[in-house]
Amino acid sequence: MGQFEWAKESEKQWGERADGWNSRSEEMWESGSRKDIAPFFIKHLNDGSKVCDLGCGDGYGSLKLASSGFEVTGIDVAEVMVQKARTVNKGQSATFIKGDIASLPFQDEDFDGILAINSLEWTEKPLLVLEEIKRVLKPGGLACVGILGPTSGPRQNSFPRLYGEEVICNTIMPWEFEALALQMDFNKVDELGVYKKAAEQLSKGALPIELKQALSFMWVFLLRK
Repeated sequence: MGQFEWAKESEKQWGERADGWNSRSEEMWESGSRKDIAPFFIKHLNDGSKVCDLGCGDGYGSLKLASSGFEVTGIDVAEVMVQKARTVNKGQSATFIKGDIASLPFQDEDFDGILAINSLEWTEKPLLVLEEIKRVLKPGGLACVGILGPTSGPRQNSFPRLYGEEVICNTIMPWEFEALALQMDFNKVDELGVYKKAAEQLSKGALPIELKQALSFMWVFLLRK
């Protein structure tokens, strides 16, 4: 049995999922679980900001930013996703490259903003990604990071690890990520909870933030360097 290589296996699996993901991504960003993320991030950015989309997938999140006037660079581990992102963003001010988001091919303090939605959980060492985010952000720059919550279906991809299987999905929780970010001297500027329909019907106003995060499908953090 060959040695497990996270990056190669990740590219293989995301390449296999690319068509299915692409068929759903527009709906997710326009009316589904990601519909509020771009407006949430954009309201905090200055016009014309230079933004990097980490784990850009087929580029629909990048499109939301590019079509709002931002200069966007997307990076993804899977070449097939990069090609789809270029097609989705044809005619926009957006560039896409294949690469590892834990080792970014950019200079220090290169970006005004970072978008990373459900991408840290799909890396071998999320801490390295957060360190790279901090490195490439300008002083005062903003990182919009979405972490899958406990009620998220995609978390089932990490379960086989309990059987000793090699998997590409990590298990970082929103509160773990928040603690990690604060320890690295990021400041939390804003946050956004995304819930399944059943949880949306619950009154959450009096709940502490930890319980709100525990009910979430995804928790989106806005962090300032």
